[in-house]
Amino acid sequence: MADTRAEIREFLSSRRARIAPEDAGLPAYGGNRRVPGLRREEVAMLTGVSVDYYVRLERGNLAGASESVLDSLARTLRLDDAEREYLFDLARASAPTLHKKKRTTTTVRPPVQQVLDALDTPAWVRNSRHDILAANAMGRALYAPVFDDPRRPVNTTRFTYLNPAAREFWRDYDQIANDAAAMLRLEAGRNPHDPDLITLIGELSTQSELFRERWASRDVMHHRSGLKRLHHPIVGNLDLNFESMELPSEPGLVMNVYTAPAGSPTADALKVLASWVASQKISSVAEPQPRPS
Repeated sequence: MADTRAEIREFLSSRRARIAPEDAGLPAYGGNRRVPGLRREEVAMLTGVSVDYYVRLERGNLAGASESVLDSLARTLRLDDAEREYLFDLARASAPTLHKKKRTTTTVRPPVQQVLDALDTPAWVRNSRHDILAANAMGRALYAPVFDDPRRPVNTTRFTYLNPAAREFWRDYDQIANDAAAMLRLEAGRNPHDPDLITLIGELSTQSELFRERWASRDVMHHRSGLKRLHHPIVGNLDLNFESMELPSEPGLVMNVYTAPAGSPTADALKVLASWVASQKISSVAEPQPRPS
């Protein structure tokens, strides 16, 4: 994200490349098109700006673009909520202002840990770069392979890309890998000068070819709820519903809570896991995480 202009150029060109002219209501003339998807002049026409102005935008000059222009461009390129947010973040990042380097939050307040401990279902809190900062005992037991990774801080994306155990733990590994990179890129748009985030992205880029491939797609996404399919080393396969909830009192922190329908095989497996937690006397975790060396 050091070169915002290059990121804008690649993001906009990749988004227009996926839209066929006929899908945008334009006539598809015969012959070979030199570029996939829409041409720049077609994007300009649909957005309501001049071709020269759009060319300047796609070359990375989003600074000064009005909200109405960005909204129109988002509609033309059929951006979803996460992609639209990313576009506006790129516009802010390209503005000629002094950027303050903001470090990622690495601790939680005791009351947050108390909320986690009061839940009888797996739950944990992460920061914007996917470090797990706190968990209840069930959450730590559920994500045991992630916590077993010797690298610190405990990080779900680092585990996904750099730990071979991830392919067995995540039953939908390819989707998890896609989602992790897309979520991280969305955060990089919000905080492109965060040194902790830059360090993590650099670590993943240098050590994982798969991450480099997924990162190059420039996909972004929100990950607020859904189904998580795990293979737990103690209780086997689990199909868990999860909800990710932002903590208003802790900007940048998100609480993940995992549940299963009553009477389902996964609910029964969670009861077994709870018994195992009690027998092993697994405690919750809420300690400051050291930065990676």
